[in-house]
Amino acid sequence: MATQNNVCAVNLAFLLVFVLIVPVDASSDRTKTVEFNVKPGGVVHTFTEAIREYECSFTYASQGGTNEQWLMSVGLSDDDRLFSCSVWRPQGKSYLFFTQFKAELKGTKIEYANAYSQTAAAGQSDMPLKPEEFTIGDSTVTHRDGKFSAQLSKLTAIGRTRHDEL
Repeated sequence: MATQNNVCAVNLAFLLVFVLIVPVDASSDRTKTVEFNVKPGGVVHTFTEAIREYECSFTYASQGGTNEQWLMSVGLSDDDRLFSCSVWRPQGKSYLFFTQFKAELKGTKIEYANAYSQTAAAGQSDMPLKPEEFTIGDSTVTHRDGKFSAQLSKLTAIGRTRHDEL
C-alpha cells in the first residue's frame, strides 16, 4: 500500500509540475484544444493532434447511442521537456460503451497517465479507472481486455520529451 501511495504522490507531483510549467495563457504554438466526434458502431477510429514533432493519437471503438463531441488538448512545456495530452467529454459522462481505447504519445516517454469514468450521480467528478482496467507503457495508455469496464470520460497522459540540452 505504501508503494502505491508513493506512486500516486509522484504522479501528482508530475501533474502539478506540468500545470505550473504550462501557463494558462500559453501561446498557440505550445497548446491546442480541438473538438472531435467520438462515433459509435464498433469501428476502430483514431484522432490525432500534434505540436511540433510531438503527437498524441487517441484510438478507440465504441458502441451505443449517437456521436458525442469530445475534446483533445495537447501542450508543450516552456522548456520543451514535457508534452501532455488530454482527451475528454466536456459534458462529463459518456453514454457510449468503449470496447477499446489507446492513447499514444509520439516523441515522448510517459511519466504520468490516468483514465477516468464518471459516475451517473449528478455533480460527481471523474473517478479514476481501477488500475487493472488499463496499462501504461513507455508511450501508450491502453485498455486491458477482459478488465476494462467499457466506461471512459477522460484520459490524460504526460510524457517527457527526448529534448537534449546543447
